[in-house]
Amino acid sequence: MNKKVYLAVAVIALVSLACSFNFSTVNTPEPSTGGSASNVLYQDDFSSAGSGWPSQSSGGDIRDYSNGSYRIYVSGAMTDLIANAGTSLPADVVIDADIIKAGGTENNDFGVVCRLQDLDNFYFFQISSDGYAVIGKFENNKMQYLSADAMQKVDGIYAGTTINHVRAECIGNSFKLYANGTLVAQATDSTFTSGGDVGLMAGTFDAGGVDILFDNFVVTKP
Repeated sequence: MNKKVYLAVAVIALVSLACSFNFSTVNTPEPSTGGSASNVLYQDDFSSAGSGWPSQSSGGDIRDYSNGSYRIYVSGAMTDLIANAGTSLPADVVIDADIIKAGGTENNDFGVVCRLQDLDNFYFFQISSDGYAVIGKFENNKMQYLSADAMQKVDGIYAGTTINHVRAECIGNSFKLYANGTLVAQATDSTFTSGGDVGLMAGTFDAGGVDILFDNFVVTKP
């Protein structure tokens, strides 16, 4: 089964190690700053392993700091893993992050999370290495796509090990996802209206072994 028809409930797990791959090893476009310093609500470049993100491994799955980035390794198929920052932010935020696929199949998904009430309830913004994008939510641990019935093929996403710069706008009941400056998905929803935590997400479809690195995570006021 591929992402074009994947509408089943994903498995959310929380799980870490070190990885030799890092952001300094690739050529990439200059990342966006994510906003002026006065607008920054939260930021982390993952240079300090004590900044509050999960550091765990379980059943082959990994969530951990890795050489100045944050790593999510998804060992199994049809699984999404989430790592949350452990903070409380307003409902309306803009999230910027740089993301690399360090290993595994191009048929994957990865991105950021906003308005996380708990690990069963939040909005997510995802792209994939083979050029798909979607905005969705988990409500009571049941996944629903909001921007379309399935992940949509779009322009603007880089394949391979080039950094993708992701921006997610989470403002009122309006949600927009940008990849490298290109609008790739948008949706409206009013399920979660209060503030909450933010986070990172990576997942698999037919095959496990997807290895994703995140850096330059910045949350700003709209």
